[in-house]
Amino acid sequence: MSGPMTRASDPHAVPRCGPVSLLCGLWRHRQIIAQMTRREVLGRYKGSAMGLAWSFFQPLFMLTVYTFVFSEVFKARWGGAGGAIQSKTGFAMLLFAGLIVLNLFSEVINRAPTLVIANVNFVKKVVFPIEVLPVSAMGAALFHSCVSVAVLLCAVFVFNGSLAWTVVFFPLVLLPLVIVTLGLAWILASLGVFLRDVGQTIGLLTTVLMFLSPVFYPVTAVPPRFRPFIMANPLTFIIEQTRDVLIWGRTPDWLGLSVYMLAACSVAWAGYAWFQKTRKGFADVL
Repeated sequence: MSGPMTRASDPHAVPRCGPVSLLCGLWRHRQIIAQMTRREVLGRYKGSAMGLAWSFFQPLFMLTVYTFVFSEVFKARWGGAGGAIQSKTGFAMLLFAGLIVLNLFSEVINRAPTLVIANVNFVKKVVFPIEVLPVSAMGAALFHSCVSVAVLLCAVFVFNGSLAWTVVFFPLVLLPLVIVTLGLAWILASLGVFLRDVGQTIGLLTTVLMFLSPVFYPVTAVPPRFRPFIMANPLTFIIEQTRDVLIWGRTPDWLGLSVYMLAACSVAWAGYAWFQKTRKGFADVL
């Protein structure tokens, strides 16, 4: 891969894994991360006639299918909402908001176990900061999420006639999820090298998580005895906050976001430390 590389380092040295090293490493390798993210995005649509346009039409198509199935076949309605939100277009917007969060998380987590395996040349042949692989995967997922958010905001503007000013808070709502997902991705990328069944297991778990997250239904529709389990889902809070700021026009739950951010940073640090401490064994296994 062309472009600036990091300074040479001793591959046998114990890598630093503190929070400061994490932040400094991401900043130092920012150009590599940007290049790899660009390659990830463009590589997905390489050779297709429509190119990047697929990043717009694919979520729009899935939105249409999900909305038809749940609103026409299952006759699903968003209980407790006002008239316009109970309409098919309102249901579609609420559904899409949940899917944006779910797809961001699932795309990175599903790819994480194979990130190192798919880039063996970076592990064996060159001195390369392989810890940036999950970060570039997150960058590509964020690109597609941004396209989906643009689609959603256009739909909200067309059907509601305006956008809530609270949309400016959406990056702050999404940031804790990005951080915790990166932490999990570092852990899974390492485990995927030593345990090849991790990829299959994670694919199954993310499928289950889709139905255990309030994507197709509001939290209030869950029976009270099961509600604590839904609230324990790390996606639930972010999905609810996303709908609040993008559709309902409510300000975020700042206390909840602060607690979530602290937990997310702890997971990210633990995941990065685990990855750095286990990376010396990658070459032996691969």
